[in-house]
Amino acid sequence: MATPAVHPEHRMLIDGGLVEADDGRRFANINPATEEEIGQVGDASAAEMRRAIAAARRSFDTSDWSTNRALRKRCLEQLQSALEDEREQLREQLILEVGCPRMTTHGPQVDWPVDAALRYAAKLLDEFPWEIELPDGKDHHGRPNRRRIWKEPVGVVGAIVPWNYPFELTINKIGPALAAGNTVVLKPAPDTPWNATLLGRIIAERTDFPAGVVNVVTSSDHLVGEELTLSPQVDMISFTGSTQVGRRIAEKGAATMKRIFLELGGKSATILLDDADFDTALLSGLSVCYHAGQACAAGTRMLVPRHRHDEAAAKLRGLFAGVRYGDPQRADVLMGPLISARQRDRVLGYIEKGTAEGATLAVGGSWPAGQPKGWYVEPTLFVDVDNDMTVAREEIFGPVLCLLAYEGDDEAVRIANDSVYGLAGNVFGSRDRAIAVARRLRGGMISVNGGAAHGPDMPFGGYKHSGLGRQNGIEGFAQHLETKSVAWPE
Repeated sequence: MATPAVHPEHRMLIDGGLVEADDGRRFANINPATEEEIGQVGDASAAEMRRAIAAARRSFDTSDWSTNRALRKRCLEQLQSALEDEREQLREQLILEVGCPRMTTHGPQVDWPVDAALRYAAKLLDEFPWEIELPDGKDHHGRPNRRRIWKEPVGVVGAIVPWNYPFELTINKIGPALAAGNTVVLKPAPDTPWNATLLGRIIAERTDFPAGVVNVVTSSDHLVGEELTLSPQVDMISFTGSTQVGRRIAEKGAATMKRIFLELGGKSATILLDDADFDTALLSGLSVCYHAGQACAAGTRMLVPRHRHDEAAAKLRGLFAGVRYGDPQRADVLMGPLISARQRDRVLGYIEKGTAEGATLAVGGSWPAGQPKGWYVEPTLFVDVDNDMTVAREEIFGPVLCLLAYEGDDEAVRIANDSVYGLAGNVFGSRDRAIAVARRLRGGMISVNGGAAHGPDMPFGGYKHSGLGRQNGIEGFAQHLETKSVAWPE
């Protein structure tokens, strides 16, 4: 089948209209696999962001969007249908701007979220307990009282999205927020704006969303997004990204008492118990190569029994040496480029530090030969790693796996939990024993023997410095709602 032509949308969506930046400025969208410009998009200033916020505020306060569930469901169903029609266009644009391999678009980059995210949000519109009836009580005068709990939308939600899985994260942010009755201002990462502007065009041209309910503001300036955090007209921030930026959002948002959802960094551990099927379990180490390791939940530390460390190292060397990487357009490529030269240099800097601190570089560790362009780093394996080393402590966000040894289940759990992060984890072994270990791990998402602890109906988020709150599932939906207690005499 021929690859469809790409028709990106360079305009933003503000107050129901597709618009340019006020001064006509645009910025370049760069293909990380070629380092070449693939197009441009509107470059908003703080003025456009403030206008989008005002539109979202007005739409929430003056329209019936927050109370009209039938309208919300119709709009979400229209958006679902349009995304299905635009699926292949979305796929091609993501491959170009994200550098994600084509095979990843048949999973979490495109197909999984297109097929499931909005359907789940629309389903909750019918199933969520918007009003809860409590047993009758009495007031201060002893009179019988009817008592109710009402669930109502928070208000205006600012959604700030990173570049690694931009569409998946966007649709899982705005779907529940809109279904709950909120209005939204979306700020995509400057590195990957097209998937957001495509969404804006679809909403403007193919749905009945009232003006101002959804706004999409693109900008090369990260501080334009900070307008969302500072504005008293915004009631909630939903942010996915680095712990450093998440901490700044929490601090700045405190001035206006915003509700904050933060899904941040990770340094997740994969534990292979001594009764695990090692050949199968070791394959999970390749998760750091999937999309070049640009995933917050990737299992970047692998823990194996000390007496099997050398065996695991030898087998992992073979697996990593066989990883197919390069042009993300190729159907057989598992690993494409990193998103930018800055990110590539950051990853290479961590690799240098790992070697300097005494870890053994078993495979990879440099810019690949034969790749004259593109921000690539070879699939990289460190062995003989101690958990105090920088490469085992800090989030690298690249194709780097650290192999660590342990003695006994208790030490494995201690090492896995010895991190400021607590996003995810994996355990391989006999089922009951692996589940028992999973219960002891301080992480928000734990996979046992390869189980998939992720989906629109499963909460996504972490403990400790990995964030606050959850995205997806009932928990993610409920965080977009306020709770009102009401009582009246019989």
